[in-house]
Formats: sequence, C-alpha cells, structure tokens
Amino acid sequence: MHKAEFVLDFESEKEARIIFKSLYPEIKHRIPKTRIETKLSKSKIFLTICADTTSSLRAACNSYLRWIKTAVDVKEKISK
Repeated sequence: MHKAEFVLDFESEKEARIIFKSLYPEIKHRIPKTRIETKLSKSKIFLTICADTTSSLRAACNSYLRWIKTAVDVKEKISK
C-alpha cells in the first residue's frame, strides 16, 4: 500500500469549509484502487490518499490537488 498525506492551510475556517465541501462529490465517487480520507480542523484540510500502486497514488494525488486548486480559483474569482 502506498500513501500520501497533505495538510492544506487556508486563510480562514470559512474558506477551508467551502473547499472541503466542494470535495465531497469527488470523494463520493471513488477512484479505482484508492482510499481517500479527509478531515477538516479549523482552517486546515487533512487529505490522506492510499493506493495499491504508485501510479494509482500519483493519479489520485494529481486529481485531488487539481480539484482543490480549481475550487480555490473559483472561490477567488467569485470573491472579487
């Protein structure tokens, strides 16, 4: 089993909560050969990705980090 852990620290609890909620649809639809755990604590999102192979781990990491970046970009555009 291969594992990657990320701690994402946001400017506020509200921003972290918005981004965390935006990930729910993606977490609900599992990526094959992976297990995802998320936790929200104040202004931080904890993301743990476990996968059977390194290529599955890399693909899942790329997907989740891209979804997070997209959610942040959209939030910033709307906030302006």
